[in-house]
Amino acid sequence: QVQLVESGGTLVQPGGSLRLSCVTSGFTFSSYAMRWYRQAPGNERELVATVTSSGVPLNYAASVKGRFTISRDNAKSTVYLQMNSLKPEDTAVYYCNAVRQRDVYWGQGTQVTVSS
Repeated sequence: QVQLVESGGTLVQPGGSLRLSCVTSGFTFSSYAMRWYRQAPGNERELVATVTSSGVPLNYAASVKGRFTISRDNAKSTVYLQMNSLKPEDTAVYYCNAVRQRDVYWGQGTQVTVSS
């Protein structure tokens, strides 16, 4: 059974940092590219960042470039999103995603709220 379980979302003040984790199981993690998406209320789901199966980060959204870092640990079947200098507009549900050719898996999401 494929599982992607995100964690680390919480309420944080502007300028703060958070690290999201997505622990996976049920598929060959090291063969999949991993992505983080986010969706704010009333908005479409937005691609935040991608990391290739070999660990190369790609495709940061312009709004997060220089502030967010995606990484992965294939030994732990886990992908991370380090988020620094958080802004209120980063408030959203953050989802991890695994993709390999036509296989696509999603987690259930974790809420990040940036507010004073």
